[in-house]
Amino acid sequence: MMIKQLKATLMQATGIVLLALSATSAMADEPLKIGISAEPYPPFTYKDADGSWTGFEVELGQAICAQMDAACEITPTGWSGIFPALNSGKIDMIMNSLSITEKRKRVIAFSDPYYFTPSAYVTAKANDMQIPEDLDGKILGVQGSTTNATFARRSLADTGVELKVYDQQEQANRDLLAGRVDAILADEIAMTEFVERDSAQDFEIRAIAPRDDAFGNGVGIGLRQEDDALRDKLNAAIASVLDNGRCAELSQQYFGTDICGG
Repeated sequence: MMIKQLKATLMQATGIVLLALSATSAMADEPLKIGISAEPYPPFTYKDADGSWTGFEVELGQAICAQMDAACEITPTGWSGIFPALNSGKIDMIMNSLSITEKRKRVIAFSDPYYFTPSAYVTAKANDMQIPEDLDGKILGVQGSTTNATFARRSLADTGVELKVYDQQEQANRDLLAGRVDAILADEIAMTEFVERDSAQDFEIRAIAPRDDAFGNGVGIGLRQEDDALRDKLNAAIASVLDNGRCAELSQQYFGTDICGG
């Protein structure tokens, strides 16, 4: 009787181990979740005609995953909650024009940079204001929780400008078109795309913001601070897409110029 009970106990224990191994294997097979802002940011991330996400960073993310031989899936996440989503495990990385800054390094880690572009001010062509000299009394739109907002608060506080902060860049763009702000400050590439729209024919890039610590050291992939192994794999994959020309190819496709590198 005792032998039968022992066999039953062993079989039960073996079953538990097999279930645990099966669960671990299933977890290992889960695709890496690439977090992007749920709010489109063309031409970096946006939805195409059939509703699928595409753009420079979406395609580059897929190329990076291919270099790692890893399955990945695009996971749209509200921009204001994207860091908590990363650190809570809802996503595995952030690839959304995320500038590498010392402030952000306190809460997340970064891969090596894969591109850098400056920020630009956009105004109406008919507005002959000089920046930053003529910002006094004007309204400047910026997207919240971005390096542009940080720069504006730090470096433009003494100009007399009024800052208007938005949850989404498109909200700032629409307010500029409607005349509710005098200028906006955002990534130069995104602003180049914006002023080429039919609706923005009367607007232009007025000035380029100076390189500043607030803008960080290029754009990298954000990941959890403890994910050293993933960071090493990402850095190797980024080096590959820079070296083999895939990043430059996508950059030319989307921007007509090569922004790749740090």
